[in-house]
Amino acid sequence: MEAVMDMGLSGKRALVTGASAGLGRSIAAMLAAEGSSVVVHGRDPARTHAVAGEISAGGGNAVAVLGDLASSAGAAAVAEAAGEVDILVNNAGYYDDRGWSELDDEQWSQIYQVNVVSGVRMIEHLVPGMRRRGWGRVITIGGGLALQPAATLPHYTATLAARHNLTVSLARELAGTGVTANVVAPGAILTEPTRDMTLRAAAEHGWGPGWDAIEKAASAKWFPNDIGRFGRPEQIAAAVTFLASSHADYISGADLRVDGGTVRTIS
Repeated sequence: MEAVMDMGLSGKRALVTGASAGLGRSIAAMLAAEGSSVVVHGRDPARTHAVAGEISAGGGNAVAVLGDLASSAGAAAVAEAAGEVDILVNNAGYYDDRGWSELDDEQWSQIYQVNVVSGVRMIEHLVPGMRRRGWGRVITIGGGLALQPAATLPHYTATLAARHNLTVSLARELAGTGVTANVVAPGAILTEPTRDMTLRAAAEHGWGPGWDAIEKAASAKWFPNDIGRFGRPEQIAAAVTFLASSHADYISGADLRVDGGTVRTIS
């Protein structure tokens, strides 16, 4: 008989921020497949409702909630609409392809509000309820660039480092409460924007022919890893689902890297 690992998520309620596309969409779908009721958050009404509709059509339980987490009022409205949440996945964020000479102090402040303070707002709204109920999960999507930053994207990589750091602090704050806080740190993941960017680079550098050769070349030149390809959104979703599960009760303050070995450290 085939063994099945029950994640213990039936009856739990999860809020996935930034779930209208990409990693958030995959995370929301997998949590729903494991029995959670899912609040799909986004800013674009059509895309956000489409994701919630897809989950519901597949037999899952999902609702859409709209709001801009970069403002105090927007975050409060999202938290109120979400209600009591057992699992908070802080996924929402953005990056742009700017270097040091292209950034001003306003752009540094803006990305910090979106990528860091927005998550802190959701923690402040939702974690007190988890404490009272004696069970909860806070899972933040980080990235390997938090540990090994490059010369480019300094504002973005700094926010990743902040997300990793605040998660460890939160885990210590929550010691003994039944609520855990962890980071999932993706490497380069094959989302639609990543594919589009890779195809543009392939045309410029002569990678190919065919997607398999392009992906192999991109993996070797952009983000050398031990697997030799991009990761897939479902692999990030699986890591989040495990950390949300009853099997991860003894894991808190951890950084789960899902990057094919891009970050080579045992610390």
